[in-house]
Amino acid sequence: MNFPLPRADLATPALLLDVAAMDRNIAAMTAFARARGLALRPHAKTHKSGEIARRQIAAGAVGICCAKLGEAEALAADGVGDIHLTSPVVTRGGIARLAALAARIRLSVVADHPEAARALAGCGATLFIDVDPGKHRTGVTSPEAAVALAQAIAAAGLTLGGVQYYCGSEQHIPSYADRHAAIVAKTDYLRTVLAALAAAGFAIPVVTGAGTGTFAIDAELGVLTELQVGSYLFLDREYRDCELAGPRFEQALWVDATVVSANTPGMVTIDAGLKSFATDAGVPVPASGTARYAFMGDEQGALIGEDLPGLAERVTLVPPHCDPTVNLYDLYHLVEDGTVTGAWPVTARGRST
Repeated sequence: MNFPLPRADLATPALLLDVAAMDRNIAAMTAFARARGLALRPHAKTHKSGEIARRQIAAGAVGICCAKLGEAEALAADGVGDIHLTSPVVTRGGIARLAALAARIRLSVVADHPEAARALAGCGATLFIDVDPGKHRTGVTSPEAAVALAQAIAAAGLTLGGVQYYCGSEQHIPSYADRHAAIVAKTDYLRTVLAALAAAGFAIPVVTGAGTGTFAIDAELGVLTELQVGSYLFLDREYRDCELAGPRFEQALWVDATVVSANTPGMVTIDAGLKSFATDAGVPVPASGTARYAFMGDEQGALIGEDLPGLAERVTLVPPHCDPTVNLYDLYHLVEDGTVTGAWPVTARGRST
C-alpha cells in the first residue's frame, strides 16, 4: 500500500489511529503521574505495539506491562527493554521462556502461590506478589497468604520487587462517586496486606496497579506508587460512558466501515460485524449522528435510525472495548486530516500464550 492515501480509498473495515491525539493523551497521563511523584508503566495489552510502547517510554514511562508472555516476547523483539508481566507464568515451558526473556531485558512477573515462587527459582526475573482485590481471578486472598508467599520468594533466592493490586472490575463503574467509594474500600484492604508484609520484615518498594477508570482516585489515596493505565491512550465507548476525573483524554482510535447495502427503510448494512469489534462491552457507536449500531453477523453490522449514510458511503465508529478490538487487526492506519499517512503493525497481535 502506498502512502499517503486518501482516507476514502482505504479498504474497510480498517482500524484508524490519530497519532497526534494519542501523543497528547500520552503527554497528559505522563504529566499527571510526574506531578504526583508516581511511576508510569502503561499496559501494552491495550495497543500491542512496539512503536507505541517506545513512544510511551520516550515520554517518561519507566517501562510497560504485558498481560501474556507472548506479548512480552514480541515487544522485546521490537526493542522494548523493561516489561512487567501482570499474569502468572507456571508451566515448565513458560518458565523456560521467561528465563530466556529475562536474560535479554529487565523483566518482572507476578506470582500468587508459594509453589509458583519455588518453580521460578533461578528464572532471572523480579517477582511481585499479586493480591486478589476480590474478583478471585488471580492473587493471594489474605494478608497471611501474602506473607507466606513473600517468605517463599525469599527462600527461593528471588528478588521481591513489590505488590500488584489491579481492581479491574471497578474501572468501568459509570458513576465517579460510586467508583471512588469502591476504590477507597479496596485500598483499605490493600493497606492491611502491606501492613502484614511490613510487620513480617518485607520491604515493598513498588505497589503497582490502577487503570484508566481509577488512576486519579488511586493517586489521591496515596498507596500505589506505579500506574498500569492502558486505555487512556485511545479511549473507547465503554470509557466514554464513565465519568472520568483527572486529565481529559481524546478519542484517538476508530474503525472505518462502508455502507454495502441500503435496501431497507430506516436501516443500512455496513461491512463491519463481529470480526471487526470486540463484543464483551456491547456495541460500537457512530462517531457522529444519532443512528444506533446492531451486529448482523460475522462480517456485517447495521445502522438503524434516520439520516443514514447512503450506499458506498463511509461510517466511522468508536469501538466498544479498545483492547480486544485492536487484537482483531493487523495494522493501525495512521490518519491526519482525511489522509492515511502510514501504517504500524499490531506487533503482538494474537500472542495469547
